[in-house]
Amino acid sequence: MFQITFLHRAVAALTLGVAALAPAQAQEVTLKVHHFLPAGSYANTQFIQPWCDKIARESANRMKCQIYPSMQLGGTPPQLFDQAKDGVADVVWTLPGYTAGRFPLTEVFELPFMMQNPEATSKALWDYIQQFDQAEFKDVHPIVFHVHGDGVFHMREKPIRTLADLKGLKVRAPTRQTNRYLAALGATPVAMPVPAVSEALSKGVIDGAVVPYEVVPSVKIQEIVKFHSETDPAEPAFYTSAFMFVMNKARYAALPPDLKKVIDANSGQALSGQIGKVFLSADGEGKKLTAKNTTNVIGREELANWKKAGQPIVDGWVSEVTAKGHDGRKLLDSARSLIAGHLAGK
Repeated sequence: MFQITFLHRAVAALTLGVAALAPAQAQEVTLKVHHFLPAGSYANTQFIQPWCDKIARESANRMKCQIYPSMQLGGTPPQLFDQAKDGVADVVWTLPGYTAGRFPLTEVFELPFMMQNPEATSKALWDYIQQFDQAEFKDVHPIVFHVHGDGVFHMREKPIRTLADLKGLKVRAPTRQTNRYLAALGATPVAMPVPAVSEALSKGVIDGAVVPYEVVPSVKIQEIVKFHSETDPAEPAFYTSAFMFVMNKARYAALPPDLKKVIDANSGQALSGQIGKVFLSADGEGKKLTAKNTTNVIGREELANWKKAGQPIVDGWVSEVTAKGHDGRKLLDSARSLIAGHLAGK
């Protein structure tokens, strides 16, 4: 009788011990992922949702996402970074450039004619931030930094063929440096996030917008404008935008070690490059929707004039960050060197 009772107690104790360990071992996490584009956007369907599916699969479904597209958690696109910093969201996807002047060192990638290949440039952006720019992102846990494909003019009433065609036109742009560049080209820049573009075009608040083709279906630009003006694909893009996919630091720190490893395995330089490649591919899909409209290419000879007009913007950025205590020329040269290295496959 004593032996049976003792055995029962031992089994009960063991069962309780296993039960106590089980929650820790099988902790389940749901990450609130917030961004500004619709659920059907290429950014959501080709990048954010696949990333979430992958971390769920690699964590045996112990870590999942609840995605909130179209700012469903409230706020505006420029507030997304602070939402990640403050824990309103666990993960956000947004542009540093939506908060003008807050990330000045990152802006080097948004200067005229910096980007020619989104995959190589996205890898270079990740490397640049790790080497020179961690302070600007110290309040969050970085997952991916990337750029999009070539910027394109989407115009209501006339195509853009030369600098003269831009004079006096109100053109939307996403970031401070691109706005400065448009002004240097003779346009009247209008800063606004992507979700506001469709209404602004429809109401004639702006004459056109610069966005990559990837954005076209998200805001149905092809239904509002008549003309699309690209730049020579053999030349670097006249502009691109930097993006960040970042996580709340406390949320990351609270993850058990094995789930941290899942996040770490789905972060970094290689993934940044892959996402740049995804956005380039999405450009092709978006471009198909503009086939009924008129498209022209701004050639290399004309772009020489654009580069000359853009040089003061580059010089101004160097001077600005140098005045803040950084070596602006070194940062510019380093960004260009990193891009060139990844273009060469290094």
